[in-house]
Amino acid sequence: MTDRETLFKTIETLVLCHSPSGVEGEIDRVLLHRFPELGCETWQDRAGNIIAKIPGQTSQNAIAITAHKDEIGAIVKAIHPNGRLEIRRLGGSFPWVYGEGVVDILGDRATLSGILSFGSRHVSHESPQKALQENVPLRWENAWVETKCSHKTLVDAGIRPGTRVVVGKHRKRPFRLNNYIASYTLDNKASVAILLALAEQIKTPPVDLYLVASAKEEVGAIGALYFTQNQPLDALIALEICPLSSEYPIKDGEIPVLLSQDGYGIYDEGLNEELHRAAASAGVPIQFAAISGFGSDASIAMKFGHVARAACLGFPTQNTHGYEIAHLDAISNCIKLLANYCQSNV
Repeated sequence: MTDRETLFKTIETLVLCHSPSGVEGEIDRVLLHRFPELGCETWQDRAGNIIAKIPGQTSQNAIAITAHKDEIGAIVKAIHPNGRLEIRRLGGSFPWVYGEGVVDILGDRATLSGILSFGSRHVSHESPQKALQENVPLRWENAWVETKCSHKTLVDAGIRPGTRVVVGKHRKRPFRLNNYIASYTLDNKASVAILLALAEQIKTPPVDLYLVASAKEEVGAIGALYFTQNQPLDALIALEICPLSSEYPIKDGEIPVLLSQDGYGIYDEGLNEELHRAAASAGVPIQFAAISGFGSDASIAMKFGHVARAACLGFPTQNTHGYEIAHLDAISNCIKLLANYCQSNV
C-alpha cells in the first residue's frame, strides 16, 4: 500500500496546479515531466490528454485507466470599466461553495487575483443582496469578482470573456485530518495521483496499459471521448470520487466503491466482476453503488459507443465538488486493487 505521507504530498503537488477545463497547462507540465521519470512513453494528444503507455506482453485487448486532470471553477462573461468581472459557472461549480475570498484570474499573459464577492450584508429590502439573506439561492449571476484594477490593466494581462477563474492557490493547499485529506479539487487530482503510483509500480503488464490524465472532463468528457475514439480498447476504467450522501448506501472510510450505474447509464458487469476478483485477491474490500447526478469518462465513452466495456472505481468523498474530504487509505486501496488487476488481467 502506498504510504499516506507520500500520497498526501503527491496530491498536494497536483492540487496546487491550476487546471480549469481547457486551461490545464500547469498540471500538464508536471505530468509531462513525471510520467517519463517513471519510465513511461508519454505524450499529449490534440485533445489535451496526457497519455502514459506501459507496453504489455501483447498489444491486443489493451486497457486504459483515466483520471481527469481538469477542475471546475468559473469563466469570465464580461469586464466592466471599473474592473469588476461578471462570471459564470465552469463545470459543476457553485459560488457558495467557495465563499467570498481570493480567486485567481488566469489571463493569457498574467495571472491576477481578485475577490469573489456577493455584496454587503447590512442592507435593506431596497438592495438585491437582501433576498440572498432570506429566500433566494445564491447563483453565479448574483456574484462577481472585484479586481480593483483598471480596464487597461486587465486587458494587458490578457483577461477577457472566456478567461478562467479558480479558487486562489493559497486556499487550495490540502489539510490533513488524521488519516483523511481535505482540499478543493480532490476531484480529480487524487485520481491523477493514483495514475502516477500505478506508473511507478506496473512495469510489464499482460496487455498494453494506457494511463490517461484526461482533459475537459468537467465540461463533457471531451478528452476521453477523443482518446477512446482513436485508441481501440478492450476496457476503460475511470477513477473518480464517489459522493457520500444519505441517499446512497456508501460508507465513509477506506473501502473503495465500484459503480454499477450513474447518470449516463450502466457499467459493464463483467468488468466489474473482474475488478471485484482482483480486489479480493489483493485483500481489498469493495462496496457497490448505483448513483445519479454523476458521470465519468467511462460511462460517457460507453454511452457513445466508444468502448464496449467500462467501469468506474471511486473513493468515498464528502463535500464533492466542494472542499472535499477523503480517506487516504481509500485512495491507496484503489492503487492496490488496480495494480493487482493490471498485472494479472487476461
